Amino acid sequence: MMRVDLNCDMGESFGAWTMGDDAALLDVVSSASIACGFHAGDLDVMLATVRAAKAKGVAIGAHPSFHDLQGFGRRRMALTAAEIEALVAYQTGALMGVAALAGHRVSHVKPHGALSNMACEDEAIAAAIARAIQRVDPALVFVVLPLTAMERAGTKAGLKLAREVYADRAYADDGTLVPRGQPGAVLHDAAEVAARVAAMVREQAITTVSGRKLAVAVDTVCVHGDTPGAVAIARAVRAGLGADGVTVRAFAG
Repeated sequence: MMRVDLNCDMGESFGAWTMGDDAALLDVVSSASIACGFHAGDLDVMLATVRAAKAKGVAIGAHPSFHDLQGFGRRRMALTAAEIEALVAYQTGALMGVAALAGHRVSHVKPHGALSNMACEDEAIAAAIARAIQRVDPALVFVVLPLTAMERAGTKAGLKLAREVYADRAYADDGTLVPRGQPGAVLHDAAEVAARVAAMVREQAITTVSGRKLAVAVDTVCVHGDTPGAVAIARAVRAGLGADGVTVRAFAG
């Protein structure tokens, strides 16, 4: 029987400002990647999200980013390898402390936004992230985009990898994500997204905007918590996977 993880980026509220419906999403997903305060989230939101995930039996991971609250971590920054190592270690450690307070355990690390995009393209950035994870806790799973520098860096560092595909994002022919500013980069139709995900898992391949198929291992599928209609999309994706006989289960489980 096939199995796959269904994950969502969450914990992205801040103070009195709310982003996404985390409570509803936690009823659907099997893993949550939680913002660690650099692009979104704060200590109270982190703790509440970890506690809610634990109560629902959902695995958790750190979602580190550039220090960019104004840009939601989606603006590129020029940092040294040492600075990238430090920011990933800092945010991962912060969530590990919060998780310990809540009686939960961090199982993975998944870079966010521009940090992730740059790590897909740049071997040095990808290696810095992998080193930070390995030095904080080599048992942590590194969530990577397949066919990118992140996958290669994680393999070289000897980390356990979870290869991720995106339910609601379009792919370029090199396997990277189409930039959000381009038309069609983000998909919103729940039925279309669900059918697309079922095909990716069934075929172990992604289909690019030109129709090209790229063979990849699919360990986890991401639904973005800040995408409009995220809950409906997540529910449709899970139902579609179930209809295909695919079990949804955390990769860390």
